[in-house]
Amino acid sequence: QVQLVESGGGSVQAGGSLRLSCAASGSIGSRNVMGWYRQAPGKERELVAAIISGGSTNYRSSVKGRFTISRDNAKNTVYLQMNSLKPEGTAVYYCAADLDPTKSTGVGVNTNWGQGTQVTVSS
Repeated sequence: QVQLVESGGGSVQAGGSLRLSCAASGSIGSRNVMGWYRQAPGKERELVAAIISGGSTNYRSSVKGRFTISRDNAKNTVYLQMNSLKPEGTAVYYCAADLDPTKSTGVGVNTNWGQGTQVTVSS
């Protein structure tokens, strides 16, 4: 089981940018799918972006063109660059490893989670 530690959250005004980082305790090279989720107060956790080992990416429609997910296997780190942030992006953002692509939510029995990092976007 890999341990994940997120960083980079904070408070920004609408239109601003943040870069989240997710450092893994072990190698992520063998982990096929990694991703970022977010959970706003009173709402379910939702998949924001995912990246497979080959580099292909997938985004939820509301963040396409504004967010970019990337991974550095040498540094065992996954990133989420968030630009043009909107107030509805306010949430706790979670890094996840070993997503299950057969599940509509991406969450499988082996999915590991970080502790989350708060992102607050003010209007």
